[in-house]
Amino acid sequence: MCGIVGYVGHQDAPSIIVEGLRRLEYRGYDSAGVAVLGSDGRTELRRAVGKLKNLDSLLKERPLSGRIGLGHTRWATHGRPSEENAHPHHVDGITVIHNGIIENYLELRRSLQAAGRHFSSETDTEIMAHLVATKLAAGAKDLTEAVRGSLAEVRGAYAFVILSEQEPGTLVTAKSASPIVLGYGEGESFIASDIPACLEHTRNFVFLEDGQMATVRAGSCDVTDLEGHPIDVTPTHVDWSPVMAEKGGHKHFMHKEIYEQPTAVADTIRGRVSMDDATVHLDGVGSGWST
Repeated sequence: MCGIVGYVGHQDAPSIIVEGLRRLEYRGYDSAGVAVLGSDGRTELRRAVGKLKNLDSLLKERPLSGRIGLGHTRWATHGRPSEENAHPHHVDGITVIHNGIIENYLELRRSLQAAGRHFSSETDTEIMAHLVATKLAAGAKDLTEAVRGSLAEVRGAYAFVILSEQEPGTLVTAKSASPIVLGYGEGESFIASDIPACLEHTRNFVFLEDGQMATVRAGSCDVTDLEGHPIDVTPTHVDWSPVMAEKGGHKHFMHKEIYEQPTAVADTIRGRVSMDDATVHLDGVGSGWST
């Protein structure tokens, strides 16, 4: 399962993001990347195939600096493991990372291409960047509204984190059938696919439910449903150590893996099985794409 880390606050974003990704390495991945919005208002990406050490080396050669950003470790579903298919994806000032599978990505991709949109990867994730950019260009009042409008067109399982150069202090995240947690710090906020990513920085977390999204800034996390109705949330204080968190409360990793088998199977087929038409969708099979 892929790893997600987002950060906005007063610290150096790249170091926090990469360290968070390192604490999620147990989830498995074949490429990794990070994007940071700098003080000049421009987003810079660094992506590498293979282990995090390759991304570390790239960041030493071409360092990033900023107070807001996002990072991702990818396990290929749509598109082979490659730098262009690695997350984050950046389109017209919009940067996206994503866990899950967009069921109707072929339909959306064809529609976007017909409207003149050009794709630089084979992934379903890049579609979300184009959708959000399109909504903003069409007059969406802010990133949150653009994401909400884009989600109305998406079917499948997802955990998105999205950054816009138009709103340099804001991250927007949304969840459906793929985990997202919000971390509350002192003048800083975190987004992750699992709490070990940011447990060294905060012990206060909100676990998003399916059909919820959040607008995250350094001093606030505003949670709503997908229609925009506010949701009151109370952070949960987590006393686990980082090692305990990685084990998910189990005594040892084998015990954790045994009990996670039903979830692992569900995650494997989620987004591929349609309950609406009782069909298994294997988009990309036979086209040369990895699944």
